[in-house]
Amino acid sequence: MHAKKELHKHTTFLSKKLNYKNVLDGVNLDDLKDYRPGMQASKQAGVISPLAKFKFSKQDIRDISRALGFPWWDKPAQPCLSSRFPYGHEITSERLKMVEKAEDYLKECGLSEVRVRCQGSTARIEIPKDELKDFVNNYNFSELVQYFSNLGFNCTSLDLEGLVSGKLNR
Repeated sequence: MHAKKELHKHTTFLSKKLNYKNVLDGVNLDDLKDYRPGMQASKQAGVISPLAKFKFSKQDIRDISRALGFPWWDKPAQPCLSSRFPYGHEITSERLKMVEKAEDYLKECGLSEVRVRCQGSTARIEIPKDELKDFVNNYNFSELVQYFSNLGFNCTSLDLEGLVSGKLNR
């Protein structure tokens, strides 16, 4: 919620300065089914969500983007890094950088999609369930643990349930 408040402080300022009537976002119908504290901040700032208003789902948006030839039609979701932290835990720029570097490292190793959840000093890696077996069989865990340790994590684990969007909302 804090990140969205900060974002909308700037977008609202810019919209007034540039004489734009509205600020729009990309919230869609599927987003409304999940707990998203930032949506309250958007609502308070008067931001309009046309995709949600006209009931466009993520799949609808992908289908339309593909039909229009947009090269990013199948790009994986990129939720805010603050979503990697449990509610009520302190989020600092240093901790955000740790998570970002950890995820970048894993993506450079060839993973299609990854989340590194930060719980205290523990990093919990979530990857798509269909990539778990390959990950376990082919990764150098000593190197991975050392890299994560150098970032500041005291413990690194792999979530055997796999990547589940919104898992921290449970």
